[in-house]
Amino acid sequence: MHQFFVTPMQVKEDHIYIEGLDVNHIKNVLRMKVGEALKVSDGNNRKYLCEIESMTAQQVCVRIVEEQQVDTELPSKIYLFQGLPKSDKMELIVQKAVELGAYEIIPVATKRAVVKLDEKKALKKVERWRGIAESGAKQSGRSVIPKVTNVMSYKDALTYARGLDILLIPYELAEGMKETKQVIEEIKRGQSVGIFIGPEGGFETQEVEDAIANGARAITLGKRILRTETAGLTTLSILMYHLEE
Repeated sequence: MHQFFVTPMQVKEDHIYIEGLDVNHIKNVLRMKVGEALKVSDGNNRKYLCEIESMTAQQVCVRIVEEQQVDTELPSKIYLFQGLPKSDKMELIVQKAVELGAYEIIPVATKRAVVKLDEKKALKKVERWRGIAESGAKQSGRSVIPKVTNVMSYKDALTYARGLDILLIPYELAEGMKETKQVIEEIKRGQSVGIFIGPEGGFETQEVEDAIANGARAITLGKRILRTETAGLTTLSILMYHLEE
């Protein structure tokens, strides 16, 4: 069943008013009709089973059939600080990170990042990534649309992460799977977790040292060197399994 997101302000008594780009998607792409069922999330862990009641060029009015309390979010908020990768890899990372439960995705301009975005290009990319996050949230049945922030410098990203409870930095030179397992097992439900992932060339030593100085724990993901688009998703998968266990 198709799912759409609204703000709580669009939920009024027993009706919800869908607006914006979703109107065109419902009417002209999905070609849905009056009487068809769909699901709507208000971004506050509430989902509604609804039935289309009327449609105009600017709005789709749906009647609430049933309110559903859902629990599709991880018990901890996970922030993925992703070093900018080449080509369209970030699109894959955003899509899959949303599916795996990431709460927020922060694109980071690190020293070894091949991609250099000026302000105009960065804003266009971020807009595209936010659209992918919304699509991924709909597809995976998320209760919220994970935020994709504007591109940050590495220094700003470390500052942004200071309020989080746990910081992890998978690093190819880190050793000790036993120690890594212990770090993961110590993470408690409800704690916020930041994951720092380097670009194709990895982090510079100073960047790793700066992260550790800010409280990050260097961990290993095994004996093999993972690609940037694999490392973050692997860490998210490990945390998802641990937190939902």
